[in-house]
Amino acid sequence: MKAIWNNEVIAESDDTVVVENNYYFPLDAINKQFLIPSDTHTTCPWKGQASYYTVEVNGQQNKDAAWYYADPKPAAANIKNRLAFWKGVQVA
Repeated sequence: MKAIWNNEVIAESDDTVVVENNYYFPLDAINKQFLIPSDTHTTCPWKGQASYYTVEVNGQQNKDAAWYYADPKPAAANIKNRLAFWKGVQVA
């Protein structure tokens, strides 16, 4: 699987976990130079608190286009240390 935005590969791995139709990539598969930490947080009743990154490629930003659960609830333990994408980031 690859996550691509603005013609750059943000993540690539054959070890993704699918939860609610989102592909979670292992952290070591992420090209971290494209990520900027965000202050945004949301809460999922069964996964816990999500934190976000803004994706930046070639000077263009896609705010909060990547998220992760640093300390997921037990029901979502399989996505610990993994990152997912949305907001136009192509995952295929």
